[in-house]
Amino acid sequence: MNFDAAQLIQAVAIYALPVLFAITVHEAAHGYAARYFGDNTAYLLGRITLNPFKHIDPIGTIAMPLLLYFATSGSFLFGYAKPVPVNFHQLRSPKRDMVWVALAGPASNFVQAFAWALAWVLMVAFGVEERFWLAMAQAGVMVNLVMWAFNLFPLPPLDGGRIAVGLLPYKPASLLARVEPYGFFIVLALVLAGVVSNYWLRPLMGVGREAIFWLLAPLRAVL
Repeated sequence: MNFDAAQLIQAVAIYALPVLFAITVHEAAHGYAARYFGDNTAYLLGRITLNPFKHIDPIGTIAMPLLLYFATSGSFLFGYAKPVPVNFHQLRSPKRDMVWVALAGPASNFVQAFAWALAWVLMVAFGVEERFWLAMAQAGVMVNLVMWAFNLFPLPPLDGGRIAVGLLPYKPASLLARVEPYGFFIVLALVLAGVVSNYWLRPLMGVGREAIFWLLAPLRAVL
C-alpha cells in the first residue's frame, strides 16, 4: 500500500469519530441555544439533531480537507460544517442573545476537549495500552481545542465575530457586521498567511490546554 494512502487511512480512522462529534455537537449547540432564546428556525428545519449527516457539508467537511491534506502533505487542514440557520431577529433580545447563541458552539467544543482529556487520563490510569484509543482521545482534545479557538476568532461569520458584534456598542458593532459577506475569504487569507495560526490559534489553544490540565489535576492526583 502507498505510504501516503496508509497514513491517510490511519489518520481518518483516528480522527473520524472526534471530528464527527465535534462538528455535530457544535452545530446542534447553536440550534439548542437559538431555540432556548426564542428562534425555532433550526428546529423547524430538523437541524437540532445529533445526526452528523445533517451537519456535514460535502465540500467543506470532506472534499476541502482531503484536497488540502494531499496538497500540503498533511501539514495544513481547513474545513467547515453546514451552519445551523439562526434568525437573530426572532431572538427575544437579539443583540444580547446573539452572544449566547454564538458562544454555545465553541463552548460545546471546550467541554468535548475536556471529556476526551478525561477519557485519556482514565485509560492511562486503568492500564489501557491500546494505542489506537489513546491516539483517538488525544485527537479528540486537539480537534476540539482547534474548533474552540478558531471559532472564537473575532471576525464574522465566525462565532467570535458574532460575539463581538453582540458585545460592542452600536456603531463599531454595525461596522463589524458589514464584514460578514466577505468574512470567510478574509479569514481564509489570514489562515493561509499564518496570521490566525501564529497569533490566535496557538496562544489560545495553549490557554485551553492549561485550563484542562488544571481542571483534571484533582483527578490525576487521586488516580
